[in-house]
Amino acid sequence: MSETQISAASEAPTLTQVQRVIYTFTSPSKTFNDIKRSTSWWLPFVLTIVFGYGLYGAIQAKVGWEQVAENSIKQSPKQAEQMDKLPPDQRANSMKITVIATQISFAALPVFAIIGTAIIAGVLLATINFGFGGKATFWEAFSVTWFAGLPGLFKIILGTIALFAGLDPESFNVKNFAGTNIGFYLPPDTSKALMALATSIDITTIWTLVLASIGISIVAGTKKSAGYIAVFGWWIVTVVAGIGIAVAFS
Repeated sequence: MSETQISAASEAPTLTQVQRVIYTFTSPSKTFNDIKRSTSWWLPFVLTIVFGYGLYGAIQAKVGWEQVAENSIKQSPKQAEQMDKLPPDQRANSMKITVIATQISFAALPVFAIIGTAIIAGVLLATINFGFGGKATFWEAFSVTWFAGLPGLFKIILGTIALFAGLDPESFNVKNFAGTNIGFYLPPDTSKALMALATSIDITTIWTLVLASIGISIVAGTKKSAGYIAVFGWWIVTVVAGIGIAVAFS
């Protein structure tokens, strides 16, 4: 890099958290380059928690956690069969446990969000640094993962709007609550393998993957192609694994 380029980079204006969020959608390279200056990620975290608990409130008000649990069981033939074989009292106890577990998993959103982001960041960091000779730090990868995940907020917002707009509680699927993917529009009797594949082809997910690819390559100082290979490579692995799990438990 020439002295002129180095000077221009050092004189680049710093971004606020709000600007980073905006540029993630309009000019993502500006956001990810700024992460090399500061790895602060608090605003995406706050937005995720605010909108996540908004969906939590919508589910509680418009569906109810008992109905969420019932829907989840119906969507898993093996689990539904096992529940039907239980005596009434055991089934009631099992349902109570399922309801509590489902509600807690939503209520503990901040904890799961941080842990999940840390795992993803760690995997991407190891892949880009050891696989492609990158020089990213963990906190850079962690911050990139938070900002790259911002498109997921649109899915949460759409799900919340759908519930308040009068979505049938019995059709609510807590694992796929917005029409941003092909699987959302397939009939319930679709094969589990096809449903898992169709659900993975999600607009917000693909958007997030593209942003993560750009971001991780920038903070690691590698070619963008390396970022795309690292991110989409792991996505393909998770999709294949998800299809296998869906088939095994269908």
